[in-house]
Amino acid sequence: MSEYLRTALNLATAGVPVLPLRAGKLPFGNCPACTGSACGDRPHMKRAGTCACPAPCHGWAAATADTAVLTSLPWAGAWREARAVAYHPGGAGLTVVDLDNADAITWARAHLPLTRTVATTRGEHWIYLGAMRGANNVRPGVDIKSLMGYARWLGPGTGTMVDLPDVVRALPVKERPVPQHGPVSASVPVSVGGVCRHRTPVYLERGISMAEHRITDARSAVHNTVYRVFLAVLSTHGRCGCLTDAHVARLFTAAQAKGESPRHCTIAWANARTALGV
Repeated sequence: MSEYLRTALNLATAGVPVLPLRAGKLPFGNCPACTGSACGDRPHMKRAGTCACPAPCHGWAAATADTAVLTSLPWAGAWREARAVAYHPGGAGLTVVDLDNADAITWARAHLPLTRTVATTRGEHWIYLGAMRGANNVRPGVDIKSLMGYARWLGPGTGTMVDLPDVVRALPVKERPVPQHGPVSASVPVSVGGVCRHRTPVYLERGISMAEHRITDARSAVHNTVYRVFLAVLSTHGRCGCLTDAHVARLFTAAQAKGESPRHCTIAWANARTALGV
């Protein structure tokens, strides 16, 4: 039995879905159509007629904690050629923040809560309890590996694993451009013809109402939706003094009706303000 298969079986016994990697940290294809990355290594792209596998062919979608599958064909042959063991963090209820260099590590230490840490070839993996949508290049040198992704197994790491924080959940959100109003104090409205256009009842009310509806209509990814809405509201109204406590309370009420806690709302609002510099 190879060292990699032994590691994989230990992880699978603990409930962690695993898969073998070949040279270049690439998954093995389980059928001729996927050999040598012919399918592009994208199991979600599989179409009828292009893959003979009865189940998801390879990559994160084929990761398994079934020891019988790991020791039977085609996996048995793959483990003999494997160069690494990978696991599907999302399938284990985990999220890996992949920090690829020293600058990324410095950023994480300043902005993210400490959690279990695993050393990599060039940086570190920070592992949190909780799954989310994975994303690459969420900031320089930082990738997120969780759902629909895999990460190399490099050992158990050190430190105590903590719950996935909102600041990590918000990283994949694409920030909207900040409107350029010029050098204006955040507490002083921008004047347009002597009256801030945001203070007109129709304009401001419509904006807050639309924000409430976007939160209320969210059917999934509520965390990210709330954060995106907060970003949108602050990017439009956050620099001119238009927002009142009553407006913010309406947004928080809508978010809490979708299951967000007051603490999560406060954190998401603070993160949005920090991201926009308001």
